[in-house]
Amino acid sequence: MSSSSPNAHLIGRVGAVLRALSAANETGAATVDLARATDLPRPTVHRLLSSLAEEGFVDRDRRTGRWFLGPELYLLGQTAGHRYDVTHHARASVHRLAAKTGESAFFSALRGAETVCLLREDGDFPIRSFVLYEGARFPLGVVSAGLVILSFLDDAEVDAYLEHTDLTARWGRAHSPEAIRARIARTRQHGYAVNPGLVVEGSWGMAAAVFDRDGQPAWALTLTGIETRFRPDRQPELGALLLHEAHTLTRTLDTPGFR
Repeated sequence: MSSSSPNAHLIGRVGAVLRALSAANETGAATVDLARATDLPRPTVHRLLSSLAEEGFVDRDRRTGRWFLGPELYLLGQTAGHRYDVTHHARASVHRLAAKTGESAFFSALRGAETVCLLREDGDFPIRSFVLYEGARFPLGVVSAGLVILSFLDDAEVDAYLEHTDLTARWGRAHSPEAIRARIARTRQHGYAVNPGLVVEGSWGMAAAVFDRDGQPAWALTLTGIETRFRPDRQPELGALLLHEAHTLTRTLDTPGFR
């Protein structure tokens, strides 16, 4: 089927709506919010949601009018999870990182040109960063997980991505191709990525890539916290912990990577 066919176009719109809803599923989302997130007309989004609701893929709170992912997606996800879910392998690494550092630790997966946060565990340091949360999606090159995965793709893939993706419109000049290439070079040099508060001022993150059986970066382990907890003299210590857990997890995983 041609990617330009009407059916493919419809499926693309449905996928965009479901992905946008997944990022706001904890509190739900209004139709207008999903229209804004997907760049689709509000009537189009409402029609798609209404059709998805009839099949149980989304659900609407009658009191607030907000939309949530539906029970049918949960059932399908449970079935698909037997093949694709690797979070049970990652949970121990996330726990150790949070316990050893006191920071918030995360596990994210590569999906298309985005990273999706799958796990979060907070350490005992009382001040949190809330840039990342379970279900959060960011483009490659944004947040430390997206930067470390992008950094370990082939140069041709990096070039193609940066040539066709404008991150500056939403994320600012710090995400220009030149700035990202400079951070990629530093990431490849150190083995781990550092996000010096580029998404939310004062909220820093570091990440290491986890590789699939083909040697491709498919997941990432992340630590986040306030700037003073990620000072230059502590970064090598945090980076070493991230790399150790990422290497351990890479060796453990024997299931196909997210593609």
